Amino acid sequence: MVVTQENVAVNGSRKLSPQEIADILRDRIRNGDLKAGDRLPTQAELAEEFGVERGTVRQALRALQEDGLLTNVSKGSPPRIATPAPSRGEPQPTMVGLAPRLAEAFSVPNVRVDAACLTAESLMVAIGEPVRLIHEGRIRPQSIDVRILLPSRDINLAFPVPVEGGADETVVHERWYSMRNAQAQVLRHNLQGFRSTHGIEVSVTFRALPFTPPVKLYLLNGDEALIGYYVLTEREEEYESQTLEMYDALGSQSLLFSFAKATGQRDAAFVEESQKWFDALWETITTDLTLS
Repeated sequence: MVVTQENVAVNGSRKLSPQEIADILRDRIRNGDLKAGDRLPTQAELAEEFGVERGTVRQALRALQEDGLLTNVSKGSPPRIATPAPSRGEPQPTMVGLAPRLAEAFSVPNVRVDAACLTAESLMVAIGEPVRLIHEGRIRPQSIDVRILLPSRDINLAFPVPVEGGADETVVHERWYSMRNAQAQVLRHNLQGFRSTHGIEVSVTFRALPFTPPVKLYLLNGDEALIGYYVLTEREEEYESQTLEMYDALGSQSLLFSFAKATGQRDAAFVEESQKWFDALWETITTDLTLS
């Protein structure tokens, strides 16, 4: 569907800025004048409507794309209105749902993220979104405090484990251990770099769990809890010239369920109890974890 243009009163003595054009188009989307799937007019048509150069229009469209409101910008044809993202309450796969929640969590002055998980893979990938926003100057926290609970290397993992008659358990454990350390090191490096590049106070610490967590938990600024279940599946993976058959969990595909204090009393209680659970583990039966 091609959207017809609206007449917008433009003060002839001053050209509109990219932000002002983006705000006008954003209001049209919010008011329902532009709906998901609708095609915008061409850049030339928008430039004529608003009395500006095409470069100004392109900047406005990029701003709307960054806000997730447009798709197909700079694809050779007019962009379309994006389908709204699922609301916070709808469960999404970890690799999809965690990044935007972290980006919002990093928008406050003093960021605190607590995580309990099998490895730091999902967190390592998802943290890339707020890292990008900080480098672009779109958010600027004053401090970042990240605490992560990971299974100890010295325990017998409940998973991943080899399928009966399959790979050597020691090899499966070594693969997990290598992944756990490498991902955690990348995560720590990416965040600690902000000390020198942006003058942000950063703390990234780890402690070792004496058990295999059956769920993954992310606590964001004490205001939101994201929880997902590790669902086991039988799968194969190549590791050091071996084919490992094992029972493992694909953590990036685990559905995340969000509980936010602002949602209501029930969710607020869940967030508070989850934070108490995490703090108790951190302060009692967990041990120092040194990445090697």
